[in-house]
Amino acid sequence: MNDIHKSFFSVSVLKGVTFDLVPGEIHALMGENGAGKSTLMKILTGIHEMDKGEITYKGKKSQFKGPKEAEKAGVSVIHQELNIIPELTVAQNFFLGKEKTYGKWGVLKDKEMNKEAKDWLMELGIQMDPQQSVAECSVGQQQMIEIARAVSSNSEVIIMDEPTAALTSKEIDVLFNVMEGLRKRNVAIVYISHRMDEIFKMCDRITVLRDGNSIGTKIIKETNFQEVVKMMVGRELGDQFPARENEPGKVRMTVEGITTKTGVKNASFNLKEGEILGIAGLMGAGRTELMRAIFGADKRTKGNIVLNNKTLASQNPQKAIEAGIAFVTEDRKEEGLILNQTVRENLATVQLRRLSKWGILNQKKEQQSAQELIEQLLIKTSSMEQQSKSLSGGNQQKIVIGKWLAIEPKVLILDEPTRGVDVGAKKEIYQIMNQLTKRGVSIIMVSSELPEILGMSDRVLVMHEGSVKASINRDEATQEKIMTAATGGK
Repeated sequence: MNDIHKSFFSVSVLKGVTFDLVPGEIHALMGENGAGKSTLMKILTGIHEMDKGEITYKGKKSQFKGPKEAEKAGVSVIHQELNIIPELTVAQNFFLGKEKTYGKWGVLKDKEMNKEAKDWLMELGIQMDPQQSVAECSVGQQQMIEIARAVSSNSEVIIMDEPTAALTSKEIDVLFNVMEGLRKRNVAIVYISHRMDEIFKMCDRITVLRDGNSIGTKIIKETNFQEVVKMMVGRELGDQFPARENEPGKVRMTVEGITTKTGVKNASFNLKEGEILGIAGLMGAGRTELMRAIFGADKRTKGNIVLNNKTLASQNPQKAIEAGIAFVTEDRKEEGLILNQTVRENLATVQLRRLSKWGILNQKKEQQSAQELIEQLLIKTSSMEQQSKSLSGGNQQKIVIGKWLAIEPKVLILDEPTRGVDVGAKKEIYQIMNQLTKRGVSIIMVSSELPEILGMSDRVLVMHEGSVKASINRDEATQEKIMTAATGGK
C-alpha cells in the first residue's frame, strides 16, 4: 500500500500512509486509537475507497470492491467486533456466506457442514461441538470460530484486529500455535494489537501509525518497548505504570460469603479507603459475576455486603449507586455507552436526578458538568455534541469512567478498564485511578493483563472456579504466584 490518503467529511484520516507485507511474516500494525489502523485495513479489503494512492497485491495493481471480493482473492479479516450470528450453530457460522446446499432450492447440507467444520476446528486444536448454538459459546470460543473460518478459506493474507482481547491464556496459546502454522504455510498476517508483549513475542516487523501518518517500520528484533511507544505517542512515556504513592486507609467495604446462581461461591474480602484491589483469574473464574453481585445486577443467594458500617440489604443497581458504588463494565459498547448519543448526554446518564428539578433537565448544569469532566479526563472530542460512537476506544472509555465520577462514588469497580485502549490512553487512565485513590476513592480493578494487575494494585485477589483462592500483597505478588492460584494450585 503506497501513499494512501483518505478523508471523511473533510477530516483527513490517512495522510500518505505506506505499508507492505511479505509472504510468511507476521507484521504488527500499531498506533493509538484513532491513528488510522482500521481505516487502512478497510481500504485494503474494499470497505472504504481510498482518495489517493496505490495498492499492489501479488504483483498486480488491485482495488477490491468489497470484503467478499477480497476474501475470494485470498485476503480475510478477523474483526474485533465479531461477525457472528448467535442464533445459528457453530457450523452454520463457520460457513456463513459460503453455505453448502442441495441444488437451487438452497436446502443446507448440514451433515457435510458439521463434519467439515469439526475437522477444521480439530486441526486447529479447538474442541467444540459444530451443532452447538453459538449463543451458548463464550466470546473466546466465538473468536476461535472466526479464526478457523478465515484459515479454512485458504487465505494468503489474514488481518487480525485485536484477536486476543477476549481470549483466555489457553486460547491465546492455541491462537499463537495456529499463527506459527500459518507462517510456515507462507500466509502473511497483519496483527493489530495494543498488547506489547504479544507483538514482541509473535511478530517479525512492526509498522507504527500516528495521526494518519506512517511513522516508520522496524524489525522487531532491532527495536524495544520504549522506542515503539515513542513512535506511537510522539514523546517518551516514561514508566508504563505511574508510581503508587497513596497508602490505603481503614476498611471501607466488607464482602462476606457471597454466593450466586451465576457461579460465585462463598467469596469474601475487604476493601480499604484509597486502595486499588486487583482481581485476577482466568476467564470463567467468576470475576465479573462477583462484581455484578456487588453492584446488585445479579442476585446473591447468600452473603452480605457492608459498606461504611451499613449492610446493603437491597439487591439492585439503583440502591448500589445511592450507597456510592459505581461500575465500569467490561463491554463499554454494549453496557457502558449509548453510542448514538452525544458525549454530553452520556456523561449525564448517571446523574440525571441531580441535574433535574421536578423531572425537567437543567441543560445549563448538564453542559457545565460535561465540560468539567471533558477537561478533567482530557477527553479528545471536537465538542460535547459529538456522537460517542465516533470517538476512539480510549476516549469512549474515559466517558464511561467520567459518567460515574460525576456522582463522586465511594467505591469504583473497573472491569477490564483498559481493554482495547492504546498505550497512551492506558497511562492516562492509570493516572486518573491514582488521583481518585488520593481523594479516598476505593477501586476494585478486574483485569486479565497480569502486568496491569502487578503494576497498579496495592493488593491482589485471585479467583478460581468462583471462589477467592488467594490474597497477595503488592510487594509479594508475582506472575508465577498469581497464575499458580488462578489455576487452582497452592
